[in-house]
Amino acid sequence: MSAPFHADVADAPAPARVDWLTASDGVRLRAAFWGSGALPLVGIFPGRTEMVEKYGPTVANLIEHGFDVAVIDWRGQGLSDRLYDTPLRGDVPDFADYQKDVQTFWAWLGSLTAQPRHILAHSMGGCIALRALVNGLPAQSVAFSAPMWGLALPAATMASVAPLHAVLRLTGQDTREVPGAGEEFELWNFAFERNELTRDPERYAWAQAQVRARPELRLGAPSMRWLAAALREMAALDALPSPALPAICGFGTGDKIISPKAIRSRMARWRNANLTEYDGALHELLLERPEVRDDFLTRCHVLFAKAD
Repeated sequence: MSAPFHADVADAPAPARVDWLTASDGVRLRAAFWGSGALPLVGIFPGRTEMVEKYGPTVANLIEHGFDVAVIDWRGQGLSDRLYDTPLRGDVPDFADYQKDVQTFWAWLGSLTAQPRHILAHSMGGCIALRALVNGLPAQSVAFSAPMWGLALPAATMASVAPLHAVLRLTGQDTREVPGAGEEFELWNFAFERNELTRDPERYAWAQAQVRARPELRLGAPSMRWLAAALREMAALDALPSPALPAICGFGTGDKIISPKAIRSRMARWRNANLTEYDGALHELLLERPEVRDDFLTRCHVLFAKAD
């Protein structure tokens, strides 16, 4: 069934399809596909708060370099189903729920193409992708942008999350937002000078314009149970071996959101993998200054072409 796509803010070619998908637990998801099914495909796994339209320029770049492309809105964000009473809050009770989205997305893509599939995963999408690959998701290669394999939080803060979440769950309040969450989670209002996403003012303004023009695409702070679930998942993944497929990873040395230590640790024990650290770049490599963005995308093109 056809789903909406906001071409006015996407800065991308028209998709071949934008469909509503239904996950195994009944959650409605939105996914978009560009191409004819005749080229190798790159499946994009977005980060928290992100949506299909935000990847418009990346989609255009990948198409230009000879790939079909697909993007999903994870449950709880974009135009996929959200918490009915607090739609601006990012929420999921368990990260295993995202794997239902992955399976639904990958099955849908299987109905559209028989070509090799690759993954480009950013931030939370990197956590979701790693779990999926460990679980055996078929893919030829994977490129990670600032993957969320650890968070840049003080140890004392992380240690307090589980007990606080347990108390809130007992009182039915664990869908409340993370304590202390403020305006930094409101991209549409937050000043460039204080942002932790990119050092490129033009790209930042473009991302802000998207959610100002289309408020239904906005997402704010995460819930306490999302944070507790994220920490559980990252700890569980850290104990698992790396998948046996070619991989690249990039992150900015100025990133204040994810844990560089966790990324370096994972990549050091991943055979056939390469890590690039971008001096001074912030969290979103695909919205960064042209020299960072272009270099990372070029590395993606090379990886995907070699792995076919």
